[in-house]
Amino acid sequence: MQKTVLISGGSRGIGKATAAHLARQGWQVAFTFRNNRAAADETVRRIGQDNGNALAIKGNTACEADVIRAFDQTIETFGGLDAVVVNAGIVAPSMPLAEMSLDRLQSVFDTNVLGALLFARESARRLPEVKTGEDGSIVFVSSIAARLGSPFEYVDYAASKGAIDTLTVGLSKELAPDGIRVNAVRPGVIETDIHASGGQPDRAKRVGQSVPIARPGTAEEVANAIAWLCSHEASYCTGAILDVTGGR
Repeated sequence: MQKTVLISGGSRGIGKATAAHLARQGWQVAFTFRNNRAAADETVRRIGQDNGNALAIKGNTACEADVIRAFDQTIETFGGLDAVVVNAGIVAPSMPLAEMSLDRLQSVFDTNVLGALLFARESARRLPEVKTGEDGSIVFVSSIAARLGSPFEYVDYAASKGAIDTLTVGLSKELAPDGIRVNAVRPGVIETDIHASGGQPDRAKRVGQSVPIARPGTAEEVANAIAWLCSHEASYCTGAILDVTGGR
């Protein structure tokens, strides 16, 4: 039976690359997007050009009703669910913590932590019942910022991703008896438009020069790691956090 994946935040960046990669491997792909319908439609169109099946679902990952609806629509459309990639995340403009407003902190944590918890909770409720094979998979997209701290730039973002690392370890132990593997990838400096949303569109190229591999990574390179963790090839891998950082 054809496997199905649901990705939060699949219209751009790492989410989009993961959707395309898994579709090429024969997965049926559903993904959520917040506002950019044109980008979501383009992702669906490109997957269709490769003879893949994709479903774009509009919604806010920090809204419980939207998250439940995303799972309902995915399962109703494709007949099951085998993997969930918890990818949606945001940053805000670079500044030290002392200058951050309450609105900014709440926005970052609503999307990056509450949204991830809601997606994880719904995955824990659904996957044991609807997975089509022996095992299912949850993959969180964390960040190397969780280890480095992002001082003077994105301490709030780094703290939110530290929560994701902890969630990965704890949930992996809860769901292992149900045949659900839970892992995370921790990207480093990746060439996506998230840097522009943080006010530094050239950040990946600039910081990438200091990485041991001497360049930023690509969204496709992160997608490769996510796809492996979703696959049965990673059948004995749970509770792991895989750095995709070029050695940073």
